[in-house]
Amino acid sequence: MKTHKIATLVTILIFSVLMLPKVYSQEVSGGIKGGLTMSNLYIDRDDLDDENARFGFHAGLFSQIMFFETFGFQPEILFTTKGTEATYSGLIDQTVNFKLNYIELPALLIFRPVEIIEFYAGPYAGLLLSSNIEFTGFIEGEDEIDRDNFNTIDYGLAAGIAMNFGNVKAGLRYNIGLQKLAGTDLTNMLLGESKNAYGQLYIAFKITEK
Repeated sequence: MKTHKIATLVTILIFSVLMLPKVYSQEVSGGIKGGLTMSNLYIDRDDLDDENARFGFHAGLFSQIMFFETFGFQPEILFTTKGTEATYSGLIDQTVNFKLNYIELPALLIFRPVEIIEFYAGPYAGLLLSSNIEFTGFIEGEDEIDRDNFNTIDYGLAAGIAMNFGNVKAGLRYNIGLQKLAGTDLTNMLLGESKNAYGQLYIAFKITEK
């Protein structure tokens, strides 16, 4: 399928982390980060009565390479939960809770106008690890739908801001997907043209620095 795209991006990120610090970088650091994820799929269907965000989490590693005082690059690898809760109406009323779990690879440019504030923007790619759907209403139950019913590669754009407090950062980021989620008639019936959209509130801890 499209997994070669993920492999290519992973290779680029690893190469960047290993080689870019040698190119006149002023500061190289790395650490762990994690926090809250609030996601939605913005399903566009006539029979959709209500839609609520899914609250989940994300966690992973980051590396930050500053080439100048104000500009740098930050690759990350994250586990991220996404999804939404949708209520459909018609002959029967049905609530469907979509739970999607991804490994994600953001590759972000950094702009640091002053020491305490950083702005981020750049692309991300993600690989769908698992997909689970809970039904309430006329149909009750939980089912793990084969991830091949979805486009297993997700990609999009991210932008955000962070505040620096020594070795600790607190930040807010918004991610907008560019890839349609549904990959088969089954998921297209439920999701239509939906794409991922999600916000992240996080704390990052700097572990290494030189």
